[in-house]
This record gives sequence, C-alpha cells and structure tokens, in this order.
Amino acid sequence: MDQRRVILAVFLMFVVAIVPALLFKPKPGARSGVPADTSAAALRPPSAAPAETLPLPTARPPARPAAALPAETVWVSSPLYRYGFSTRGAKLVAAELESYKSFAPADSGRRVQLIPADAPLLGLRIVVGSDTVSLGEASFTADQKSVTVGGANTTLTLTAPVGGGTVTLAYQFVPDDYHFKVTGSVAGLGGSGGLLIVDLGQGLRSVEAEPLTDYREYAVVTKADKTQKETFASLDPGKSAVLNGPFEWVAVKSKYFFAVILAPDQNARPFAGAVATGLAREPVTASSLFGSRATLLATRAAVVTTVALPPAGSFRYDVYLGPFEHHRLDQLGHGLDDANPYGWSIFRPIIHPVSIVVVRILFWMHGALRLPYGWVLIAFGVLIRLLLWPLQRRAMESQMRMQAVQPLMQDIQNRYKNDPQRLQQEMMRLYKEHKVNPFGGCLPMLLPMPVLLALFFVFSNTIEFRGVPFLWLPDLSRADPLYIIPIIMGLSMFAVSKIGQRGMPPNPQTKTFLYVMPAMMTFIFLRLASGLNLYYAVQNLISLPQQWQISKRRLAAQNRPSGGT
Repeated sequence: MDQRRVILAVFLMFVVAIVPALLFKPKPGARSGVPADTSAAALRPPSAAPAETLPLPTARPPARPAAALPAETVWVSSPLYRYGFSTRGAKLVAAELESYKSFAPADSGRRVQLIPADAPLLGLRIVVGSDTVSLGEASFTADQKSVTVGGANTTLTLTAPVGGGTVTLAYQFVPDDYHFKVTGSVAGLGGSGGLLIVDLGQGLRSVEAEPLTDYREYAVVTKADKTQKETFASLDPGKSAVLNGPFEWVAVKSKYFFAVILAPDQNARPFAGAVATGLAREPVTASSLFGSRATLLATRAAVVTTVALPPAGSFRYDVYLGPFEHHRLDQLGHGLDDANPYGWSIFRPIIHPVSIVVVRILFWMHGALRLPYGWVLIAFGVLIRLLLWPLQRRAMESQMRMQAVQPLMQDIQNRYKNDPQRLQQEMMRLYKEHKVNPFGGCLPMLLPMPVLLALFFVFSNTIEFRGVPFLWLPDLSRADPLYIIPIIMGLSMFAVSKIGQRGMPPNPQTKTFLYVMPAMMTFIFLRLASGLNLYYAVQNLISLPQQWQISKRRLAAQNRPSGGT
C-alpha cells in the first residue's frame, strides 16, 4: 500500500510541476510453481554424477543417526548479539540482537529475536550417492558450555557420531560483527564425495509493529553475477521456486534483517543452487485510515541451498545474521548491501545512487553535528532549499520574461495561425531574442523530487531510522500517529501554491490545483513515514519567503510602465 501511495504521489508532484507551465505556455502550433518432487535436479552441482538425485526438504532420510540425547543450548555472547546453538543437530535456534528492540506486540519491547522457535537455521543433511543422512536429530557434543566473543577462545566446536563416521563443525566468531565462519568435516565418506544441504529455515521472525509491510519484504535473495530475489508472496503453498546457481551467497530477508550464507572468497561460487518452497498463507491484520482488515499472505517459506562435499569431506562457508547496516555490509563486501537496495527495479539506477548519497549526508550530519535525526532532517531540508534558491531565482526571472512577451506571442499566434511551421519558427525566434525558456519554471520544482523519492526508500529500508523518536513522533520510519506532520505538510503546500500564484494570469485549472493537490497529497502522505513528512514540510515552510519575494517581483514587473523590461 505504501508503494502505491508513493507512486501516486510522484505522479501528482510531476503533474504539479509540469502542468502549470504547460497551461501558461503559448500554443506554438524463479520462476515459481515448480512441483517440489521434480525440482531436485536443478540443485545438482556440475560435477555430480547424473544418476544421483537430491532430496528436497520433505525427503525422509534412509538412515538415522545415533539415539538422540537431551538437547542443550550453547550461548555465544558479544556486545552485539546472543546466538544460541542447539547440541541437537548443531542448529542455530536463537539470535538475539542487543542493539535493537522488537516492536512486535507479543514481544513487549524485548530485544529482537530473529529465529522462529520451530524453524532453526543451519541444519544440515549429507547426500552420498542415493543415501541421505539428516543431522537434525544428531546429538552433538560441544567443547564449551558458552562462548564470550572477544575472549581467549571464540571458536565453538561440536562433534557427533553419524552412521559409521564423525561430523565435526566449528563456528568461529568475529568481535564487533554479526559475521562468523563455519568449517566442518565429514569422516567416513569412503572417498566418493557427496553433497551438503544447508537449511536456511523458513524465514525470520517479524519484529515490527506493522507486520504486513514486513512480510511483504520477505524473500530469498541469491547472488551470482547479480542479485536475484524471489519473494515469499510469489510462492504458492506446496510449490517450489528453483534458483539455479552457482551462487556466491544465498540469503533470507525481512524488511530490516537478514540471514545469509556466503563464500569465504568473494571470487568463489560454492552454492550449486537453492530451493524455496511455499508454505501455507496466513491472515495478517493491517490497519489503515478506514479500520483494520485481514490479508492472506505468505509469511514463511522453506529455503535450502547446497555445497559440494569433496572426497576428503571438508567444507567451509561464512554466515551473516543481523541487521541491514549498509556501512557494515560495505566493509564485509560480497555486494551484500544489494540484498536490500533502494528503489524499485525500474527507478533503481537513479534512486539507489541518490539514496546512498542522501544517507551518507544524513549520517555525517548526525555524527559530526551531534544532532538527533529529527533535527538532521530539518537541517537537511533547509540545506536543499538553500542550494536550490539560485535555480528558483532563475526560474522566477524566466517567468517574468515570459509574461513580458505575452502580447508579442499572442500577435505571432494570430498572424501565423494557419501556418504551423512558420508559427513554430517565429516562436523560437521570439524565445531566443528575449532569452525566454518556456520550461524554465519546471526545473526547480523537478529537482527536489529525486531526493524526496530517495528519502521514501531511505525510511523504508534504512535500519538506522527504525524506532528513532523525535518530539511527539515515536518512530521516524513510521506514520505520525496523530497525523500532525502530514497536515502541516499539506497546509504548507497550499500556502506555497497560493503565494506562488500571486501576479500570475488567472486560470481556472491552476485554481483547481491550488485546492485539490494539497488535499490529495495530504491524504497520500498520511500513512507514509513521519520523517519523510517532516522533511517535505520543512521544504515547503522554508520556500515560503522565497515564494513571497518572487511574487513581489512579479507584481512589481506588472506595474511598470509599458515598454519597461
């Protein structure tokens, strides 16, 4: 819904910028729906024997590991997180992020916990020939009861007897990062090699106050030459999307968080493919201006990826499990920040670079000036308007010259109304002689639009603004619960338009725009991020003195004696 609103808002702003100028201008003459039981071959690594097949997540393993012992959770703690690994299957069963609060009503403001209780991550299965062994119920022995990252030993090692061999897993943690390394070995393969299936669970827990907007961002994302995204919403229940590799990384994401398994080497593509299987759709309640309603939406999908297992039985990969912090992901490399890019695909080549620049400016102002983000947005709005003031002045001068030559244009139109080609030539000559640009008033209004659109995506995708309060606003990334900022934005937009029409020729169309457009824009912006509304309102308020000065000069030019310039 927010995306449809912003598309309409951009269209209306474009209309506001272009139509008045035209009215005053003289008329110059992957795929989804693949059945799960037929998609396994797509995950086969290139070196695998053609006769072998890969079972999907629902396959029943033909061999059982040793009898399961009661599971324990080994906690790995750092200033950033608490990861919990179960000794049953060596799976990641909990991921608490110390720096982020959950806004889900059931969490009561506790720390973010990303992993669903019944869908852990990093479960493993081993495929050798036609045999598959699931390690999900294998009883592992941990070399430590708990791990404190940054201490003497930041590697957690788990071992388990499986069949006639042994599986060893080592998780090595990095201080001050959500990134950790996984190395492992499987003894007893018999020198034939095989395949390792890594389970990425069924998606992450929603920890947002408005789960509908969160679930719409749920997707599996892969990176080969470029990133590809398959949203959970596009998966029919019981059907699978088969993503053909090889991939550099495979991830599951929500709006602000993601879990990714990636190659240790940025030039490597160890993951042969991935499968995302749709699960049942669930009713999700969404609130709007007209009340609450339930929408059926896919909130989970079973996702697996594969790694070739050499005859020696060793394997390695890295894991990132945490927030979409763009500066952190830039440092980690692998193009991970492209998993959550700014802008829709059609606008991304323009919006994404603008958004990156805007974000960096806002972060710099926040850090260098030591201002809360609300005041940063106000200062940024003032800065943008001041930077555009020279262009605004030129637009004003162009409009005044256009008004001055109106009688000459009307004379040319009457004289050559039956000769369109000559009419066009004379109009162009008139524009050139009097230095008139018929579209000169449009550019200053169009230039702020990429910044405004970029800020829409910045507040939708940038976790640094999540949960940031300002004055009465509880969260700059969410709508104003009292609707004060959108109303101020609409009133200021009306004032800018009203003052801007002083001294302009009377026109019924522009009078309609004067009242209709602010009302429509206010309605559209009511449920958009309060930070976006704050920026736009500041832009309008700062432009009021400029518009007043422009209108005074326009009126003064009209009152000059005839023949003045």
